[in-house]
Amino acid sequence: MKFIDRAKELAFLEEKWNEPKAQFVVLWGKRRVGKTELTKQFIKDKPHTTGFSVWEDIFEYIKKKKQRFVLVIDEFPYLIWSNPGIPSLFQKAWDEYWREGSLYVILLGSSMAMMENEVLGYRSPLYGRRTGQWRVDPMPFSSVCKFRAGKPFADQLAHFSIAGGIPAYWLQLSSEKDFEKNLTDHVLKKGGLLYDEVEFILREELREPRYYFAMLQAIAHGKRKLSEIVNATGINQPVANKYLSVLADLKIVERELPVTEEKPLKSKKGLYRITDEFFLFWFRFIFPKRGELEMGQAKDVLDLIKKELSQHLGATYEKVAIETLWRNREKLLHFSAIGRWWDNNGEIDIVALDKDRDTILFCEVKWSEKPVGTNIYEELKQKAQKVQWGVKTRKEYFCLFSKKGFTDAMIKLAEEEGIALFHEDRLVVSIRVNKE
Repeated sequence: MKFIDRAKELAFLEEKWNEPKAQFVVLWGKRRVGKTELTKQFIKDKPHTTGFSVWEDIFEYIKKKKQRFVLVIDEFPYLIWSNPGIPSLFQKAWDEYWREGSLYVILLGSSMAMMENEVLGYRSPLYGRRTGQWRVDPMPFSSVCKFRAGKPFADQLAHFSIAGGIPAYWLQLSSEKDFEKNLTDHVLKKGGLLYDEVEFILREELREPRYYFAMLQAIAHGKRKLSEIVNATGINQPVANKYLSVLADLKIVERELPVTEEKPLKSKKGLYRITDEFFLFWFRFIFPKRGELEMGQAKDVLDLIKKELSQHLGATYEKVAIETLWRNREKLLHFSAIGRWWDNNGEIDIVALDKDRDTILFCEVKWSEKPVGTNIYEELKQKAQKVQWGVKTRKEYFCLFSKKGFTDAMIKLAEEEGIALFHEDRLVVSIRVNKE
C-alpha cells in the first residue's frame, strides 16, 4: 500500500530539516494514527540511526557523528513508564550536548495524556526544549477513502463508519472484501485486532476504565445531555464532568453546541458526542453484544447491526458532508463556523456562518434510498426561519446532500434559485452568491 496524504505534516518536518540549527520535534497522536509511517516517509532519504540496545551507545554515536542526521525515538511514553527519569536524561542531553549542533531529534508518542503531561507540559523537564510539535490527527474521509479507491461511495462511507481516519484500521479491512465480510472477519471475530482495540486503548490511558466504558456506552446510545449520562450510569455529576473532560483530552468525546451560540462557555445546550468513528461504532454495536460474540454468534450480531446501520451511516454522512463543505469552501461561501443547529423547536443537520458578511448557509443531509425532491428543500426553508442569528436582512443560502441524487424537479429548482446540490460528496449544482 502506497503512502497516502499527510502533505502538511511532511511539509512541517521538511521545513524543520531545512533549518540549520538543532531540532527537537515532538509528534503525538492516537495509537495507529500513522505517526511511525509518517516518520519513515520523512527519513527515507535522510541520514538516520538504525537502533541501539543501550543509551550510552546512542550518546556516543551522536558525539562522534559530524553529519546532520535524524534520531527517532518511537513510543517515548513506554520509556518513561520503564524509567521515570528518562525526560530528565533527555533534558540534560539536549541542554549540554545536542542543541548547539545539528542533530534532528523526533520524539513519538501514542499515549495522549503522557505526551501532553510528561513531554509537552510545563512541569516536564523537557518543557521549553522542543523546537516544534505536531499532533498527528486522524485523516479526513477524502484521504482514507483512497484505501478503497474504485469502490462505490456507499462502500467507502460504511468502512469509514468503522475505521474513521485511522490508516492502520483501513489496512486491517481487506480491500478484497465487502463491508459485511470485513465487519464479520475483523471486528466481530474474537482474536482480530479490532475486536479488542477499544479496550486496549482505554486500559492503557485510564485508571478506572469501567466508568468510562459506562459513559461511552450511554453516549453511543443517545444519552447526550449531562443529566442523561448521569442517570444512565449512576455516576454523580462532578465525577461525570471530570471523566468527560478526560475523554475530551483524549479526543474521544467532545461537547457539541449549536453553531449559532454566542457564549459557548455559559451555554446549557451542550450535548456530548463520541468523535472517534471506531469508538462510536464499537460502543453502539459491539460492546453491548460482547457476550454473544464471545460465544461465536457473530452472524446474529451482524443481523442486529444491519437493522440500525442505515441510521448510523446517516450520522456518518453528516460528518463527511461538513468536511466536503470545507473542501468546497472556495466554490460556496467563505464561512468561518460550521456545525449542527438545534433548539426546542427543531434541528438542522448543518449550518455554516459568515459573520463578517452576515451570511448563513443551511444544509440538509439525506442518506436514503430515493432521490431528494423539492419537498425536502421546502422543509429546510421552513426550519431556517426558526434560526435566530444575524440581522433581519441576513443573506440566506441553501444546500442539499443526497446519497441517491435528486429529482428532475429539484435539479431544475436548484439551477433557478442557486441551491447547492451534492450527490454523495460531489458538487453537481453550485450556489449563486449575492455579492451585494
